[in-house]
Amino acid sequence: MKKRVSGVLFLVFYALSWASGQVNFEFRGVWVATVENIDWPSQKGLSVEAQKTSFISMIDSHQRNGINAIIMQIRPAADAFYPSLFEPWSEYLMGKQGTPPDPYYDPLAFMIEETHKRGMEFHAWLNPYRAVFNVSKSSVSPTHITRQHPEWFLTYGTIKYFNPGLPEVRAFVGEVVRDIVKRYDVDGIHMDDYFYPYRIPGKEFPDEKAYRLYGNGLSKDDWRRSNCDSIIKNIYEIICETNVRVKFGISPFGVWRNKSQDLDGSNTKAGVTCYDELYANILLWLDKGWIDYVAPQLYWERGHKLCDYDELLGWWNKHTFGKHLYIGHAPYRANSNAAWRNKNEIPNQIKGLRNYETTQGSIFFSSKDLVRNANGWGDSLRYNYYALPAIVPPMDWIDSILPANPEVIKGQGSLFTFNCPPKTKIKGFAIFALPPLVDAKIEYATLVKILTATTSAGFDKAGTIAPANNRLFVATISINNNISSWVELK
Repeated sequence: MKKRVSGVLFLVFYALSWASGQVNFEFRGVWVATVENIDWPSQKGLSVEAQKTSFISMIDSHQRNGINAIIMQIRPAADAFYPSLFEPWSEYLMGKQGTPPDPYYDPLAFMIEETHKRGMEFHAWLNPYRAVFNVSKSSVSPTHITRQHPEWFLTYGTIKYFNPGLPEVRAFVGEVVRDIVKRYDVDGIHMDDYFYPYRIPGKEFPDEKAYRLYGNGLSKDDWRRSNCDSIIKNIYEIICETNVRVKFGISPFGVWRNKSQDLDGSNTKAGVTCYDELYANILLWLDKGWIDYVAPQLYWERGHKLCDYDELLGWWNKHTFGKHLYIGHAPYRANSNAAWRNKNEIPNQIKGLRNYETTQGSIFFSSKDLVRNANGWGDSLRYNYYALPAIVPPMDWIDSILPANPEVIKGQGSLFTFNCPPKTKIKGFAIFALPPLVDAKIEYATLVKILTATTSAGFDKAGTIAPANNRLFVATISINNNISSWVELK
């Protein structure tokens, strides 16, 4: 049995959590990039055992740092990290596109299972339009969609893209999403900023033929935005039809429009914007309810002359349309310039976002930078900002049903057993602590432990970070992150 932690130590712990703005509900995600083997697997052609071992080591590191959601890139370039009827195995897995792992296993099923074991959410990250990462170097299987339907694709620079202006392209990508949501227990579908490609100076994206065919009197810019609107709406509808509990999120470039371009834009001077260069009208998607969360990539420092983090943080908080906002942070920029040599940069960004009730959390790019503890930021999360656990915030427009209260069975001494009702799917149980004489309300409580469980869990009250005079309460956490009423442990 673990020794009881002293009240003095717990009060110190409380003070640290208050100083860092501890919250009970917060999205704490990390992007895991597979393209070019950025994060996982570390290189092509690793053995299956090495792939599994390294993935487990990676997410164990994130779990220690308090991360509660993995944003895993499973479709980097019209390829797959899972057996797909639509697309070949990714070259970033075994080294040659179309080659399955040997001995055979399903990496996506494995990753979801291991992630869920640790109480984390798994969001499947897909690139919608990139088809061949490098036309002169990438491995391309004979079964790849660019071989089957070459008329669907355009080459721009060194990359081959789906032509977003073609209805059959949008339908194909939608069916890829349907397949994932139908067959796998993912918590979310996630897309980043690569809609229309970033512009190459002096070179126009070659979609004139499709524009002449489908433009329907719109300007080319409005037509391109309409194409992106259409695919987002289609994917949203497919998710709702197939598995309504799956969230749909977008991580756009951090500037929607500058104020010089639109009075509703941010006070920034970005050379690229979502709306004008990437043709992603994020605000429309939020307003229409086609996406459940937005995670803008605010990869600039506080005080940046052109795109100040604090300015953009405030701007996005005014434009959530009631959906969730998670801020994208850039630990990959550690030591890249004087501002990013400041070890307080990301901690200050976290403290800043916690001042807004309309921000529900953070996502960090990328995994390897937190694992290597760049600038000590992994430690900052582990020992300070994420030292206490947090439940992923629920989305009441998806599910507002509270789970049944846990059945609490008192054992000997400080031991308890928690059970959930039969045939009820849950994520686990949450333990809250309250000082004496304080109303039993969640805004006054501190979440001190999450027990990941599907049906029942054992608990030792003496092993919890809570002083002897604090009251402890347990609640059931539903699969969609709603919590039940509390039951006091006596």
